[in-house]
Amino acid sequence: MATALGAALGAAAPAAAEETTAPSTTTPSTVRCSITDERLAELSGLVVVGDQMLALNDGGAQLAVHGLDAACQVVDVQTAPVDPYDPEDLAVGADGAVWVADTGDNNGQRPTVALHVLRPDGTSLYRLTYPDGPHDAEALLLAPDGTPYVVTKEVLGSSGVYRPVGALTDGGSVPMERVGTVNVTLTGTPGGPVGRAGQLMITGGAVASDGSAVALRTYTDAYVWPLTGSDVAGALTTPPVRVALPESPQGEAISFSADARSLVVASEGLPSAVTEVPLPTVVAAPTPATDTAVPGFAALTRDGSPLPAALFAALGATIVVWIGGRLIRRP
Repeated sequence: MATALGAALGAAAPAAAEETTAPSTTTPSTVRCSITDERLAELSGLVVVGDQMLALNDGGAQLAVHGLDAACQVVDVQTAPVDPYDPEDLAVGADGAVWVADTGDNNGQRPTVALHVLRPDGTSLYRLTYPDGPHDAEALLLAPDGTPYVVTKEVLGSSGVYRPVGALTDGGSVPMERVGTVNVTLTGTPGGPVGRAGQLMITGGAVASDGSAVALRTYTDAYVWPLTGSDVAGALTTPPVRVALPESPQGEAISFSADARSLVVASEGLPSAVTEVPLPTVVAAPTPATDTAVPGFAALTRDGSPLPAALFAALGATIVVWIGGRLIRRP
């Protein structure tokens, strides 16, 4: 992954995106299921894998990723002995590695942020620094080639897009560069905990598993761009399609469906409805995507169906415990 990352980072930074003025598209939404597990009362990250999902809770004293079945029941939990500062988003790489964006910084005081990458043979910890001081960020966009992009959460609707300037170093710190800006405006869509300001604040991100599109969400709306190759920064300079999302108390989680034809969104608070919102045809994938296998989650198969009970037990007995270095909270 480091080789692909290094090649991708050699590209020149694109110009800042134009202000988002694309008209909204309204499509009927469907509730897949509702999350009621108290361990996910502050749901922040979500990734669809077939008919099932991976979910991340905001905060906590231990890194934990929950596997959910089609009924939103927790069927597996993978942990690592890492004390994260403020995890906010979740992504799955092309190799099945699970990326956790430990990038929350409500008070704007962290000297570094972190990406935790969970694999069957252990956990990697990559620290990152901003070139222009601390930022609060809740959105991770993982390009198909493995390049991570962090998108900040700004109360005035002008969010920075950052990526590492070089290959990530396990246990080390790598500076980031600002490669773009995403500007959103007031939309009038209801929802969120902070009134109209919630229409401007980026709270989550996702990249379609087939690499066809990229999405960012606020508390109220989603913005979707077609993606070519792994040029996430370039995609964000083009006009997006805005999708008004169903009203929710604190919507932060967003994923594409397995076939990349819909968005799947959810909110903090219990119960939390996991809702599927169809994409307009201008950004919908032309063909179904191939699901990504996620090592370590025994409840998930490559086609998204539940494993037979016997296989589930056998795999459960051989799940590798993820091991990672301890990340001390910083003042």
